[in-house]
Amino acid sequence: MIDVTFKDGAKRAFEAGISGLDIAKSISPSLAKRTVAMVLDGVLSDLSDPVDRDATIEFVTREDPRSLELIRHDSAHVLAEAVQSLWPDTQVTIGPVIENGFYYDFFRATPFTPEDFPAIEKRMREIIARDKPFTKQVWSRDEAKNFFEKKGEAFKIELIDAIPADQSLKIYAQGDWLDLCRGPHMTSTGKIGDAFKLMKVAGAYWRGDSTKPMLSRIYATAFASKPDLDAYLKQIEEAEKRDHRKLAREMDLFHFQEEGPGAIFWHPKGWTLFQTLIAYMRRRLAADYQEVNAPQVLDKHMWEISGHWQWYRENMFMARPAGDDAETEDERIYALKPMNCPGHVQIFKNGLRSYRELPLRFAEFGMVHRYEPSGALHGVMRVRAFTQDDAHIFCTEEQLAAECHKINELILSVYHDFGFDKIIVKLSTRPEKRVGTDAAWDHAEAVMLRVLEEIKARHGNVVTTMLNPGEGAFYGPKFEYVLRDAIGRDWQCGTTQVDFNLPERFGAFYISAASEKTTPVMVHRAICGSLERFIGILLEHHAGLLPLWLAPLQIVVCTITQEADDYAMEIIAKARKRGLRVEGDLRNEKISYKVREHSLAKVPALVVVGRKEATERTVSIRRLGSNEQRASTLDEALAALIEEAMPPDIKAEQAADRAA
Repeated sequence: MIDVTFKDGAKRAFEAGISGLDIAKSISPSLAKRTVAMVLDGVLSDLSDPVDRDATIEFVTREDPRSLELIRHDSAHVLAEAVQSLWPDTQVTIGPVIENGFYYDFFRATPFTPEDFPAIEKRMREIIARDKPFTKQVWSRDEAKNFFEKKGEAFKIELIDAIPADQSLKIYAQGDWLDLCRGPHMTSTGKIGDAFKLMKVAGAYWRGDSTKPMLSRIYATAFASKPDLDAYLKQIEEAEKRDHRKLAREMDLFHFQEEGPGAIFWHPKGWTLFQTLIAYMRRRLAADYQEVNAPQVLDKHMWEISGHWQWYRENMFMARPAGDDAETEDERIYALKPMNCPGHVQIFKNGLRSYRELPLRFAEFGMVHRYEPSGALHGVMRVRAFTQDDAHIFCTEEQLAAECHKINELILSVYHDFGFDKIIVKLSTRPEKRVGTDAAWDHAEAVMLRVLEEIKARHGNVVTTMLNPGEGAFYGPKFEYVLRDAIGRDWQCGTTQVDFNLPERFGAFYISAASEKTTPVMVHRAICGSLERFIGILLEHHAGLLPLWLAPLQIVVCTITQEADDYAMEIIAKARKRGLRVEGDLRNEKISYKVREHSLAKVPALVVVGRKEATERTVSIRRLGSNEQRASTLDEALAALIEEAMPPDIKAEQAADRAA
């Protein structure tokens, strides 16, 4: 007999070898009918698996969030069967679950196209309606290779050869069709439901190797219900409208070209937006941080000490002098910096530091370079050259909790100013491979866990907290800050990372109160992360309708008639003198054409003037997204626009001064 412990802590004895399904039936036939899988000793498993030892068990119904991965996994198998039933000469390869869906790679003489999707989806629905059970068998390697060889499945044979000898070889069948798979699966194809959709098709090399065959990859998504699927498709549709690359063209912000892959060509308006963001961040840091700047290029020896040469070399750009005799004149190897931390440690080390100086906070808006594969580049979201709003705090162990709190308050305040009020804070704890003593990790994790609980208590209305076990950096635990945008997508931006590694590697120390050399705690901190990526997130979050203080071009003064040109120029001069970013449109075009053009360019405010306005010294203001015009005097309009264009941090500072 074995003892099985359930989620509520209750225990029952069963015969060894009983299946999870039979355990569910013994509790309730309705539970067995609703259950699609089980979690056995913390591992998601097939419901048909035998339980042959004392274990904990939890039943997973289709409504359980954990079933979503199974729905998508099972859908991939059904997709593969549907394709092979329609085109029997097609070879199947792999079909993993990915974020928001799954894909399956096929080898076929004629690549698939979206025109094939209706027939495939129809056949998938037929397979699901058959509701055949998923059954698992363990085969020998020879048995499996012989089977797939007879079917002409060369890719499956290669996969079998790659499976380690100590791992069992599992075959899952759904009726007469079967596939090599690690599992687990739900109980039958009917549990998938009809909330799935084929999304797109693309080419993909077998195993990502350009020397190997090109496969036809079908991407798809699946959800537990039709409303969930519809919400996702609507999000995709909205995301396409908000694509920052499209908005950048309309707003004339930046572009990319082949001669600078992964690098941004900033246009004047885009660079104004970039500098507005940096100016805001500088003001937020001014009271507590000292801004520094470390070299772009450092000898590889520096990166060997830091560990990046061993851990990160394939993502680094190398540099040598370009002369014909460069190797004889200077044989040193240099690297463009992929991050700022080693340089900041050198600045800390330059001179004798006392405990009285701590915490010492260095900030840098540092350009870094990281090699990304061409296929991974994506607008400003994934580039090879970007600017980090990076900072490193050197402190004592006793100061660590206060510093983490101070960073958290700053990060949440910044996100609020940019319109993000749904934040997830994750505490990532020690990974299996790490540096530092267990005692140091115990202390740091205890401090950060306490800070996390206090963050939840203080900011529970806007912050969700969670643990992320085993996902910390190799050098220390970390907080990750995840933003949720206007259409429900999550973006990981900010981070607070405790580092036991770098100061010790570089021999950094301060003189303690006991006059002893002591290694400081180093905290890596970023708020936006990559400023370029953050701008992309902002553009998509606001759909290009940036708040007036952030908009690179805040106002365009449009004339209805040439008789208003002088008045328009007067308005422009006054607005610029008072700090507004304004341009004029005095072209001999219809006002409807001008309004349409500047609205497409996402200009927040259009000031319209004609003969009447020039005579009365008034203006008509049309706001982006509205068809209404509001008339007011010039002074009233400028005062209102100046108030609205004031950055939120300056507004808050002025309000505090008035309150004092």
